[in-house]
Amino acid sequence: MEMFFYGFMQRAFQASFLISLIAPILGLFLILRRQSLMADTLSHISLAGVALGLLIGVNPTWTNLLVVIVIATLLEYLRQIYRTYSEISIAILMSAGMALALVLMGINDGGVTLSMTQFLFGSIVTINEQQIWLLLVLTAIVGLLYLIFRKPMYVLTFDEETAFTVGLPIKTMSILFNVLTGVTIAVIMPIVGALLVSAIIILPAAISLRLSKSFNGVILIGIVIALVGMLSGLAVSYEIGTPPGATITLILMIIFAVITLLKYSLRHIQLERLYKKTDMS
Repeated sequence: MEMFFYGFMQRAFQASFLISLIAPILGLFLILRRQSLMADTLSHISLAGVALGLLIGVNPTWTNLLVVIVIATLLEYLRQIYRTYSEISIAILMSAGMALALVLMGINDGGVTLSMTQFLFGSIVTINEQQIWLLLVLTAIVGLLYLIFRKPMYVLTFDEETAFTVGLPIKTMSILFNVLTGVTIAVIMPIVGALLVSAIIILPAAISLRLSKSFNGVILIGIVIALVGMLSGLAVSYEIGTPPGATITLILMIIFAVITLLKYSLRHIQLERLYKKTDMS
């Protein structure tokens, strides 16, 4: 396999492995908190951070991190203001983020178009050692926080009122979770692209929910599914020259379709057997 001899592919596979470890954890909490679109919102807003970095000549990763941290915090405050209509905060910030990104690109007279395209669709060439280390630190932080705060987050996810009653700092926890999600998106954007980063985070957990009913089971199966989708997607992307983010997403969608069909077929067979037993009795 000649692709493993290239440094950028080695870094891409390292990044994919680390992403696969954290995506199901964040994705499951986002799904259970009914905030799946939040990942999409932060990914669109992160484009403004990238455009800002390219405009002022600073590493886009750092300006991206700064922007998503600010917006992730603001997102929680807007969610509290529009508690009954929480999706309004997502719509407002997504529109504002895209508008700001387009304005910043316009100010630069189109000089950032090529670089923005790489962030939009993902580029394995853009992965560097610094990003790998950032991702490694982020993976360690997410894993550690999950082990320590799994039960409090479980309570917060399913019943905020109960979490408040038992004394949990629900606002602080929600803000930190939003920030962690935003930072993750900012770090993994270069490999999967801003347009599809939310799918990479959400799909493994969504697929594993079809296979397991236990919390830890969903995460473990999600990690396996993410590894299969990410690593095979990168390999296929290299071989046929397609954008890695899009290729990974399509493979995850194929896995979802296959599992859904198998589940449907097994359920149909079980129902047929049940009907036969009923007729015989």
